[in-house]
Amino acid sequence: MTNRNDIERLFKAHYAQMRRLAVALLHDDDLARDIVHDVFATLIEAPFEIPPTGGYLTKAVRNRCLNHIRDCEIHQRIANLYFLENEEYECEDRPDDETIARIYSLIESEISPQARRVMKLRFSEGLPFARIAASMEISETAVYRHLSHALKIIRKKLNENG
Repeated sequence: MTNRNDIERLFKAHYAQMRRLAVALLHDDDLARDIVHDVFATLIEAPFEIPPTGGYLTKAVRNRCLNHIRDCEIHQRIANLYFLENEEYECEDRPDDETIARIYSLIESEISPQARRVMKLRFSEGLPFARIAASMEISETAVYRHLSHALKIIRKKLNENG
């Protein structure tokens, strides 16, 4: 099992290299330091028969950095590409009552029950993706996909009917 002395020795031997790698990947010194410290904190909690090597530590830092980047990209895509902030909705021309009625009709007839529930939570109740995901016990990515698919169907049907 790895003890604190082994961890301290690994920290002294590999910290600088691990931090440089994290800074190179993340371009944020504070975040890089946090990720490297998290890797070492995990080592303290995890039982190892033999102490990990420098290669293991480097891969652990790289993987955590890449996971962080991926998570940020997903959240950024969701926030910026597909859904406008509420203030931007107010600036748009509002559809007429007939169009709104057609949209509600399409939601009831063309959209799956789960996607319908996601749409209600997002647009009627104004919940953020994280709360929708938690309440429905699905991932935030699944919330995004349900909304994206539903909106594509609605746009396609509205464009077909003029």
